[in-house]
Amino acid sequence: MTALLRPRPSGCPTGARPPTLVAVAHGSRDPAALRTVTALVNAVRALRPDIPVRLGHIELNRPLLADTLEALRGEAVLVPLLLGRGHHVKVDLPEAAARAGHLTTRIAAPLGPHPLLAEALHARLSEAARQHRTPHHPKTIQAVVLAAAGSRDPDAAVDAAATAALLSARLDGVPVVPAYASAAAPTVADAVRTLTSTRHSHPHHHPRNIAVASYFTAPGRFATQCADAAPGIAAAPLGAHPAVARLVLHRYEQALAGAPLSYRAVTVGV
Repeated sequence: MTALLRPRPSGCPTGARPPTLVAVAHGSRDPAALRTVTALVNAVRALRPDIPVRLGHIELNRPLLADTLEALRGEAVLVPLLLGRGHHVKVDLPEAAARAGHLTTRIAAPLGPHPLLAEALHARLSEAARQHRTPHHPKTIQAVVLAAAGSRDPDAAVDAAATAALLSARLDGVPVVPAYASAAAPTVADAVRTLTSTRHSHPHHHPRNIAVASYFTAPGRFATQCADAAPGIAAAPLGAHPAVARLVLHRYEQALAGAPLSYRAVTVGV
C-alpha cells in the first residue's frame, strides 16, 4: 500500500512548499472525536513530514474550517475525513473554499469508497471479535451490518454499498449489509433484525455472530447509537488506523494530479 505515497506531491517543483493538506472533520460533541481526528492528522504528518497538514471542522469543534483556511496562505487541498458523497462534500466544502478567496484551493474526494477503508474496517472487526471471544462462544462473524451516518443524497448510499461490497470481499464473502443512523433506510436496528430472522433457520447461526462495523471516522452520537444496536460484536470507528492515514494522503495526491486548482474541481473516484 505504501506505493500510493510519492516523495513529493505532483506538480510541486523541487524546493517548493507543497500545498497544505487541510483534513476536514465533521465535528462532534463527543470529546473522543477530537482526540481521534487529531491522532489521525498526526499519523498523516508522520507519514509525510514534508507536507504541511492542518485540521478544520465543519461544526461543533475547533478549529473550525473557516478559521483554519483564514490562517493559511498560498495553496491548500481540502481532504474530507468523510466517507461518501453528500451535502458536506458537494456543498459545504466548495462554499468554504469559495469564501477563502485569498487561497488557491482544491477539494479532494471523500475517503470512501476505497479498498484501504475495507482494510481498516476488517481490522476493527477483527479487534472486536478477539475481545468478545470466549471458550464457549468463539464469536465467528457470519454477517455484518455496515453502520454509516446516512444521507438524503442517493450518491451516499451508492458509496456505502460499494464499501459494503469491498468489505464482504475482504471477509471472504461474508454478507455485509449497509445501514444508517439517520436520513436513510434501513436503520442499523432494522438490518440486524432482518439478518437475525434470516439466520434463525440455520442451527449453527446465532444472532451474536452478526457484527456491526462502525463506518465512522471518529466516535460520536451516531457511532454510539449504531454500536448500541449490535447484538454482539460492535467494532470501533476507523480512527487513526494506518490504512486511513495512507488513504488521506492518497486523496491529497489524487487531487493534485487532477484538474487545475479550483474550488469547483471536486475529484471523485477510487
